[in-house]
Amino acid sequence: QVQLVESGGGLVQAGGSLRLSCAASGRTFSTYTKGWFRQAPGKERDFVATINRSGGRTSYADSVKGRFTISRDNAKDTVYLQMNNLRPEDTAVYFCVADLNYFSNAAYSPHYWGQGTQVTVSS
Repeated sequence: QVQLVESGGGLVQAGGSLRLSCAASGRTFSTYTKGWFRQAPGKERDFVATINRSGGRTSYADSVKGRFTISRDNAKDTVYLQMNNLRPEDTAVYFCVADLNYFSNAAYSPHYWGQGTQVTVSS
């Protein structure tokens, strides 16, 4: 079964940091564009960040620029999201995604999705 499995979510105070990881199983995603979306309660899913297959190109939502960093390790077939200076409005379920095409906004729906990991930021 093809899976993207997220980990690293949790509860953190405003101003704190978390690092999300997403590992692939069932097939390799090392040649895919990878990224993160998030969905807050009562809201639609939002684009967060993308990284291309080589790691040489990244895109970020304006709301996270300068605070979040996406990276990948193709040898481990894993993508990461380092989240610093977290704010209560970052509270959401974070989804790891993968697609053959590069994407940089919520208008594109990637083909593969993980189950999500909860991030809660308290004020």
